[in-house]
Amino acid sequence: MEKKRRFWRMILVLSLVGCICCLGFVAWYLVQDYAAQKQYEEIQETATEPQTEQETEPETYVFTGEIDGEEAELPDNIFKDLENPIDFKSLQDINPELYAWIQIPDTNINYPIAQREGDDEFYLHHDMYQQYRFAGCIYTEDCNSRDFTDPNTVIYGHNMKNKSMFQNLHLFEDKTFFDEHPYVYIYMPDGILVYEIFASYTYDDRHIMNSFDFDDPTVFEEYLNSILHVRAMDANIREAVDVTVDDRIITLETCVGVQTSYRYLVQAVLVSDSRGVSGISE
Repeated sequence: MEKKRRFWRMILVLSLVGCICCLGFVAWYLVQDYAAQKQYEEIQETATEPQTEQETEPETYVFTGEIDGEEAELPDNIFKDLENPIDFKSLQDINPELYAWIQIPDTNINYPIAQREGDDEFYLHHDMYQQYRFAGCIYTEDCNSRDFTDPNTVIYGHNMKNKSMFQNLHLFEDKTFFDEHPYVYIYMPDGILVYEIFASYTYDDRHIMNSFDFDDPTVFEEYLNSILHVRAMDANIREAVDVTVDDRIITLETCVGVQTSYRYLVQAVLVSDSRGVSGISE
């Protein structure tokens, strides 16, 4: 009888220890998640603060939008009249591997883009400060160039429960939201790129850049045709947008909840490049 009581006491103690460990892990995760979000809020403000007169050099860009973390209402002629709002000098002082900035109006997507040469998975779980953080960073792999001149540039971000990183890509599952939010903005140190969203849908988890040779016009054309005929129930296509093998596109990719064998994609085509690269005009 005494042995039985000892056995159940041991089970109770082990159960309590297990519960304490689980609670400790949940608390750690929440603290990490909160800290990551605060870091990105701070960098969003810092990167968009105007430089002081002493810091500003001739022909550098001056911020003309808001600095309170709220999204500025961008005018239609942004690529002619609005200078680059990102202070890339301050951004790259923090981390020289932060080479671009992505922003989608009316979403939480307003982040720097990182890339580490030789280690494609580094920013999967490292933040903009190169510190380990589960939320990671918005990033591209080194199979893509940093100047967005590839036929298809894939940009990755986690689907976070707190709606940070690329979670808001799932807003494009709603047809009305998709129709009313056609643009993605990419800021670079030397100019601004605007992309028009032409598709959003659930896809399988294949590595897109390893699965298709986008430098082959035939492969690229077949890939674009497959997008127009995608059969996903949540697919939205902007049929008025004409995308050809002569265009450059971006693919924004995130996870689909617990469905680990699927990814959610939002794809957009370059329609304006203030740098005047490859014949794309302002």
